[in-house]
Amino acid sequence: MAKTALITGITGQDGYYLSRLLLERGYSVIGLLPPQRSDSIAKLGALVNEIQVCTVELTDPVGLLKIVEQLQPQEIYNLAAPSFVPDSWNDPLGTLDLVTGTATRLLAAVRQVGIDTRFYQASTSEMFGQVRSSPQDEETPFRPMNPYAAAKLHAHWTMVHHRQHYGLFACSGILYNHESSRRPPNFVTRKVSLGAAAIKLGLRETLEMGNLEAKRDWGYAGDYVEMMWRMLQTPEPEDYVIGTGQLHSVKELVTAAFDCVGLDWNQYVVVNPKFLRTDEHFQLVANPTKANRNLGWKPQVSFEALIEKMVMKDLERLQSGKIAPDTVG
Repeated sequence: MAKTALITGITGQDGYYLSRLLLERGYSVIGLLPPQRSDSIAKLGALVNEIQVCTVELTDPVGLLKIVEQLQPQEIYNLAAPSFVPDSWNDPLGTLDLVTGTATRLLAAVRQVGIDTRFYQASTSEMFGQVRSSPQDEETPFRPMNPYAAAKLHAHWTMVHHRQHYGLFACSGILYNHESSRRPPNFVTRKVSLGAAAIKLGLRETLEMGNLEAKRDWGYAGDYVEMMWRMLQTPEPEDYVIGTGQLHSVKELVTAAFDCVGLDWNQYVVVNPKFLRTDEHFQLVANPTKANRNLGWKPQVSFEALIEKMVMKDLERLQSGKIAPDTVG
């Protein structure tokens, strides 16, 4: 009998790749979507025909309890969160309720129904914040520096408390930056891949960037959802740091993207002070030794291959008219 998996945040980047992976492994996949966002399911493309959608307010504990009771899922993946970290400053309470509230209500539902559901909480390297040592592992202290990270940390500890106090199978993946062609253009990786493709096609002349020396631990989202699944297949629930363990600068990102289209980035990239962030984290880099050792997980897609995937997809989109030229800049 096929396993049933519930996914919040199913229309986001990770929701797409996780849904695809679970479907390939024979799961029945059900996405939980707030009624006002039901139209966003179209973002899943052809996967829409293979998954089920339940509309429910993630702020509604009774509604969530009913769904968990009715569907009795073997696995729950809680990916619901604002997609863009800086936006959390505009609505810190809303961010807290979406991130921590959803996790708390889902964990409570599992406990109240009394089923052996395995629960995955999507955590983030942003929880480490202003780090004092690099790389970071599962023992590194948390020092969140923005409302998004603080909300994620609250949700993380809520999950830990349910595991310790109630004996639930609940675990957390502390994920570093993971990208794909499904990222919105306000993410720097997609901004660069789209900019390079647009310049190559003559749709724009320059690409404005912020700090080119800022560094990130960037991986491929398709690799990271594999890790989410593996974490729920283990005998005992444990939390894991997930990243490549390699830092790359924004300059390396720009260089790789423009190399893909045969252009010299120096001729097109302009540094604009308005894009400089005051909370740049220069040394957020993972030590994924535990994941490598316990779960046999290693990233399959290199940094260069990831950027090439993104640039080639944006070239295809622009050439086919899937992105209007006047929205590129």
